[in-house]
Amino acid sequence: MKNCDQFRGLFGAYALGALDAKERAAFEAHLATGCKDCASQLAYMAPEAAPSDMLKGRLMRIVRGETQLTSPPSLARGVAIPFWMWAGAASLLALTVYSTWNSQHLEQKIKAANARAAALLQQRHDLEAELERTRCESVILTDPASVKIDSAPQDPQAPPIEAKWHAKLGIVLTGQKVPVPSGNRILQLWLIPKTPGGKPIPSLTFRLSAEGKFDLLVRNPPELMEQTKALAITEEPEGGSQAPTTPVRWFGAIR
Repeated sequence: MKNCDQFRGLFGAYALGALDAKERAAFEAHLATGCKDCASQLAYMAPEAAPSDMLKGRLMRIVRGETQLTSPPSLARGVAIPFWMWAGAASLLALTVYSTWNSQHLEQKIKAANARAAALLQQRHDLEAELERTRCESVILTDPASVKIDSAPQDPQAPPIEAKWHAKLGIVLTGQKVPVPSGNRILQLWLIPKTPGGKPIPSLTFRLSAEGKFDLLVRNPPELMEQTKALAITEEPEGGSQAPTTPVRWFGAIR
């Protein structure tokens, strides 16, 4: 006999609730073992019954509630937007604003850094140029091959201007306590050629400090020293002239 045979006569009583507590407990313990035969037999014993009106109403309310929850917000009228959705939208807006500000702030920092780098690069370039200029002047002033030229003033009360000319590097002019030209006028250097009737060749213009001091470097003059007989300095309008417009104020012959 199968173990479930002892429960064959209990199906109807169990379905009607007529078993005592001990029999009911034993029968349910047997069903709990997973006996498919007894479970099938018990299912056949269940009487057919239609759901009550109360159960139908409850089921319909549940179905309608789930339909509203799953409906798109655009199809539901008067549905309140959940707080978490507002919070998410606010967080997204805040993140967008912060990202935009952060991007603009970073762009400004990059521009400032580039400006500082460009300024430092320019300072380095200027310093290198000044060092090269100083080196060149030093060579011209100390090299025995340089020719010294004393430019005497036409005004006896004005100081002389000294010049040294290196055939390969150029000319260095220096002066101290030189009278400062009035207004916007400046001083201009001229190279006087040896060729008879030759016109003065315009060279660089320069300004004086408040104390009348200057230091001028003329690199690679347009004419060779052998073709130049003298240096001259005149007072000219700002920007210089192509031909002297005032009398020579300093003149120095090359010997």
